[in-house]
Amino acid sequence: MRRLDGGRFVMGSDRHYPEEAPARAVRVDPFRIDETPVTNAQFARFVAETGHVTLAEHAPDPRDYPGMDPAMARAGSLVFQRTAHPVDTGDPGQWWDFRFGADWRHPLGPESSIDGLEDHPVVHVAYGDAQAYADWAGKALPTEAEWEYAARGGLDGADYAWGDELAPEGRMMANYWQGLFPFANQLLDGYERTSPVRAFPPNGHGLWDMIGNVWEWTADWYAARSRKKGKPGCCGERESYDPDTPDIRIARKVLKGGSHLCAANYCQRYRPAARHPQTVDSSTSHIGFRCVVRGI
Repeated sequence: MRRLDGGRFVMGSDRHYPEEAPARAVRVDPFRIDETPVTNAQFARFVAETGHVTLAEHAPDPRDYPGMDPAMARAGSLVFQRTAHPVDTGDPGQWWDFRFGADWRHPLGPESSIDGLEDHPVVHVAYGDAQAYADWAGKALPTEAEWEYAARGGLDGADYAWGDELAPEGRMMANYWQGLFPFANQLLDGYERTSPVRAFPPNGHGLWDMIGNVWEWTADWYAARSRKKGKPGCCGERESYDPDTPDIRIARKVLKGGSHLCAANYCQRYRPAARHPQTVDSSTSHIGFRCVVRGI
């Protein structure tokens, strides 16, 4: 872990997506944060010691999801599948496949494994799985403000964790999608999916993969508008429900950092200020987490 002194910084952005606004001064106390996202090897030790079974390994209960096809009530998780041609980027169902048997040990489905991926971020972890790991490790999940402060690496107000240019002198600084999402990835960064956690340069705080690779869970409930000026927290569980699905009252947390699926033509959220809502019961092939320890 790395110790950060904390202090005031400008959180959010007025130049990008509306949910990031307003840019405002926020203070965080000192804390320590994992240098990298939690890896498959680390999560495997947690499971070996505790016997934890992730949400993706449990079959969903149709009673929790009005209108759900009972045939879908099998254990599994969402796996990204590249499309063969351009599609409507407003329809994520074009590239997400709920794959039976997909979980953290089998990231692409039951016939896949994490052999050779021990130093990649663990994926297919829902919020409760990340919280259980943090409790076992004697740590916590970061607040959104802590996470963003850490991601900025001391570059207050910069668009990216390394400055204001996405690819300085053509250099890939993180694992994100180069090309037209979701069908044409130029692979300029060398990776189709996740990458080893130290494959790209660390930021100014000595932290790896704060941008790209996998989205990361934070402890904060999501609200469509960002926090009030000077306030690091804004809302509770009830306010985090998705107003577009009034019949499904599942709370949402804030994800940070973007992933290997963020692209110039879709989800330009490979920035410290970017934020995204995710229901706590969701697991996918591009969401992971890291932990903090406060007060030391």
